[in-house]
Amino acid sequence: MRQHGTWQGDGIFYGADYNPEQWPEEVWAEDVALMRRAGVDLVSVGIFSWALLEPTPGRYEFGWLDRALDVLHDGGINVDLATATASPPPWLAHRHPETLPRTADGTVLWPGGRQAYCPSSPVFRERSLALVEAVAGRYAEHPAVVMWHISNELGCHNVHCYCDVSAEAFRRWLRERYGDLDTLNAAWGTTFWSQRYGDWAEINPPRSAPTFANPTQQLDFLRFSSDEQRAQLRAEREVLARLVRQPVTTNFMIGTGIKYLDYHSWASDVDVVSNDHYLTAADPLSHLGLALAADHTRGVAGGDPWLLMEHSTSAVNWQPRNVAKTPGQLRRNSLAHVARGADGVLFFQWRASRAGAEKFHSALVPHAGPDTKVFREVCRLGADLKALAEVRGSRVDAEVAILFDWEAWWGAELDSHPSVDVTYVDRLQALHGALWRAGVTTDVVHPSADLSGYKLVLVPTLYLVRDADAEALRRYVDGGGTALVTYFSGIVDEHDHIRLGGYPGAFRDLLGVRTEEFFPLREGERVRLDDGATADVWTEWLHPEGAEVLASYADGPLPGVAALTRHRVGRGTAWYVGTRLDEAATDRLVARLLAEAGARPPVAAPTGVEVVRRRDGDRSWLFAINHTDAEVRLDVTGTELLGGARCTGELRLPAGEVAVVREGHAGPVPLGDPTATA
Repeated sequence: MRQHGTWQGDGIFYGADYNPEQWPEEVWAEDVALMRRAGVDLVSVGIFSWALLEPTPGRYEFGWLDRALDVLHDGGINVDLATATASPPPWLAHRHPETLPRTADGTVLWPGGRQAYCPSSPVFRERSLALVEAVAGRYAEHPAVVMWHISNELGCHNVHCYCDVSAEAFRRWLRERYGDLDTLNAAWGTTFWSQRYGDWAEINPPRSAPTFANPTQQLDFLRFSSDEQRAQLRAEREVLARLVRQPVTTNFMIGTGIKYLDYHSWASDVDVVSNDHYLTAADPLSHLGLALAADHTRGVAGGDPWLLMEHSTSAVNWQPRNVAKTPGQLRRNSLAHVARGADGVLFFQWRASRAGAEKFHSALVPHAGPDTKVFREVCRLGADLKALAEVRGSRVDAEVAILFDWEAWWGAELDSHPSVDVTYVDRLQALHGALWRAGVTTDVVHPSADLSGYKLVLVPTLYLVRDADAEALRRYVDGGGTALVTYFSGIVDEHDHIRLGGYPGAFRDLLGVRTEEFFPLREGERVRLDDGATADVWTEWLHPEGAEVLASYADGPLPGVAALTRHRVGRGTAWYVGTRLDEAATDRLVARLLAEAGARPPVAAPTGVEVVRRRDGDRSWLFAINHTDAEVRLDVTGTELLGGARCTGELRLPAGEVAVVREGHAGPVPLGDPTATA
C-alpha cells in the first residue's frame, strides 16, 4: 500500500493508547496538561470503543469522541484514530450468536473478554465495515487525526476458528488455491490413511480427530487463518482509502509469542509498519528478545523506519509473574527500539485503568499519580526523544541477515516429527543472541528478500522452503556470500512433502553434505564434539559430499560422524551445523563466521553494551546502551545528543545509561536541529 508518503512528524513520535472514555471528562484537561509536561505528542484513541460509539445496531453516538478529540487538538496532541472494530459489543453476539468463534473441539468462545468473533463471519464483516464507514466519514478531516489505526492486534485471541462458517470459508480458500480436487489431493497426500476427497463439502478445518490430522491440511488451515485476519485488515483499509487522506497502520505483534500470523505478507497493506512488544518478565536477558523483535520488525518493514505502537512502562498484567522494571530500564528499552529503527515510541497505556482485566498493567500515569518513579522516567524519555529528532527517517546499518519464514515455523512444529525438542525459534534466538553479544546488528528477513547487500546470512531451522528461495541462497553464496544453515532445514517443500534423496533436502548440494538418518537425542542427553563443544537435542548421520569437516562427534550415538562442515561454492562458502550447540560453542561459531565474512560491530564494545548505528546519507548516529553494572569507554567521536557533550575519541558510558552520538566532527551544532550535518 504505502500510498500516503512519509508518516513521521517533525521528530520521534512519543505517546500511548489513550482511553478517555474510561474517565470523567474533567480528567481530560489534566491528562493533556500531563501529556505536554511529559513531551507526549501522539495518542491512539478509540481502540476498544465500539460499544460506546454504536450502543445499538445502526445508532451512533459520537459526542464524547468529538469532545475528546477537540480537547487533544487544543492541547497540541496528535491522534492515531482507531476504527474501533477490535472487539464487538455484546449486542452483536446476542443478536447473531453465529458470529461467535469455536475451538477445534467445538467449544464456543463467548463474549466477556475481547475479540469474541469468527474472523470469517460475514455478519461481523458487514457490521464492522459499517462502523469504519461511520467513524472515517465523521473524522476524516479532524485536525487532530494524523494516522488511522485498523482494529487492534488482529488475531491475538481468535486467530483460528473451526465453526461451520469458517469451514465454508476454508473450502472457498482451498478452491482458489488449488482449483480442483485432484490437485488438492496430490498436495495433501490423501492416499495416506484413506483420506482422498471426492467433494469439496467433505473437507473441514482440522478439528479434533482421533489421532494426528493430515499435516498439509493443518498447514493450509494455518495459512487460511492468517489470510482471513489479513482480509479484515484489507477490507477496513479499502473503506479508509475511499474516505481519508492520512496514513494507515495496524499493530503487529512480532516477538511477543504470536506464531500464527504471517506479517511478511501483511506489510504491503499498511502505510506504516507498527509493532507491539512486551518483555518476557521471567527472562533476565529480555533485552536480547527486544533486540530480536525490533530487528524482525525492521525486516518486515523492508528496512524502513517503523512505529513502536505498544510496550510497557513497567509491569504487565498477563504473565504468571509480572515483574516491575528497574530504574532506567524503561529508558533503555525505549531507546533500544529507536536504535533499531523505530521512529515512534508509544506505550499501553496513558493512564492506568481503575477497572477491567488490565487494571494492574503499568501506564505512563500510574495509579499513584505523576509523583512517581515511572512518571519521572516518562518525562525524561520525552526529553530524550525530543533531542533525537534529527534521527527521524534514518535507516539502520546491518551487514548480517537471518532468514525467517512464518510458514517454516508452522511446518517445523507440526505433530509427529522426529523430536518435540526441535523448535523453530530456538536457533533463531541462539544465533541472534550470539550476534548481539558480538555487537553485530542483524536484519531478520524473509527468505525471498534481496540478500546481495549482506556479508553473512544465517538460516536457522528453515524446515519448509520453496525452490526459488533455496536457489536464491545458492546464488548468494556462489556470488561470494557466506551462509550458515542449521539442522532440520530444507526438509520439505511448501506442501510439507519430504524432499527425497537425503537431508537437508533443498540445501544438500549447496552444503556439500547428505544426511541419511536423523538421530535425535533423549531428553537431557548431551554429546561432545572433538573441538571441545557440547551439544544436545539433535544429531544426524551426515556424509560429506564435497564439504570440509570442521568438527565431529566424540561420543553419543554417532562417534566420528561429521557435525560441522564448510563447503566452497563459487566465490563463497556454505556452512552446516547438524546439532544443537551450546551457547559458548554457538558464540565461537558465529565469531568464525563473522571473521570469514568480514562483518564487524559499529565500534568495539564489551559484552553487554549494545551498539547500533543509524545512517542517513553521509550522516550517522551511534546508539550505545550499557546493560552492565560498570562504566565503559568506547572509541567514538562526535556530539552526544542526550547530554550535549563532545566526544573526541572517547565516550564514557556509565552503568545502565544510554548515549546517542552524532558521529564525525563534534562541532557546536544545536541539539535537535534536523538540518545539521556531522
